[in-house]
Amino acid sequence: MKDFIAISDHTSGEIKNLLDLAVELKKEYFAGGNKPIFEGKVLGMIFQKPSLRTRVSFDMAMRHCGGDALYLSPNEIGLGKRESIADIARVLSGYVQILMARTFDHAHVVELAKWSDVPVINGLSDYNHPCQGMADALTIIEKFGVDSKGLTVSYVGDANNVAVSLMHVAAQMGWNFTIANPEGYDMDPKAVEIGDVIAKKTGSKFTFLRDPHDAVKGAHVIYTDTWTSMGQEEETARREKVFPPYQVNAKLVGEADKDVIVMHCLPAHRNQELTDEVADGSHSVIFPQAHNRLHAQKAILARVLGVA
Repeated sequence: MKDFIAISDHTSGEIKNLLDLAVELKKEYFAGGNKPIFEGKVLGMIFQKPSLRTRVSFDMAMRHCGGDALYLSPNEIGLGKRESIADIARVLSGYVQILMARTFDHAHVVELAKWSDVPVINGLSDYNHPCQGMADALTIIEKFGVDSKGLTVSYVGDANNVAVSLMHVAAQMGWNFTIANPEGYDMDPKAVEIGDVIAKKTGSKFTFLRDPHDAVKGAHVIYTDTWTSMGQEEETARREKVFPPYQVNAKLVGEADKDVIVMHCLPAHRNQELTDEVADGSHSVIFPQAHNRLHAQKAILARVLGVA
């Protein structure tokens, strides 16, 4: 595993193996601390988009395992503007042992990996969010167990990059994936095509709906995200008129399985896509989910560095 650009790049066995490692590293951390498996390793973190969870979880993951991390702001690099991506990749490959990039354009992450001599991890792009998807899967198996094939994971809202990675990890795990979104805010057709290939191997089933109430019937997981992602700010007013029927509130949660968990990748616009009552209620796992970014990413880092 040289790079980690998309969950769909790997086999179902590899994804499950990564999650097993994440479970082990999490147990080790809480049992007294992780071994220094990243000693002598530095992660270069390239950011075009700001982030609380991505920056802190990657930084702490490296430190917990004996390594270090270097934050590189948009102004310092100017990915593809001040300097070509190919040149940036080749320069940084001589300074650090691994790179993580959080970008707008997915092609930038792919180009970085093409030219880099060190592993590259996709910390988020406009197409997908694979590190979030792995943390989501870790959270789901902690609730429902590793032998959880056949679960129904229902996503409500904008079919964005987070939804793509959730669909792909659900397919890898053999979970059924249902999404309800407004017309005009559909899943990337290419992402669906890729997911279908995985689903045929694992027995996962995809369902695409408009009505969120239909989508959550029997659901074991309800997942939502902000209606307006970074880079879409000019669409805010329009989206705020379209998405209110997709709010995850107590009524919607009550229509799902009695043991349903509610997930959100954060940051949340409270009382828009997710009410306070649900976010802070008994079904919510949004904070354990956020914390699992740390443990899932330790496993990804360990695999691409070849140290576990």
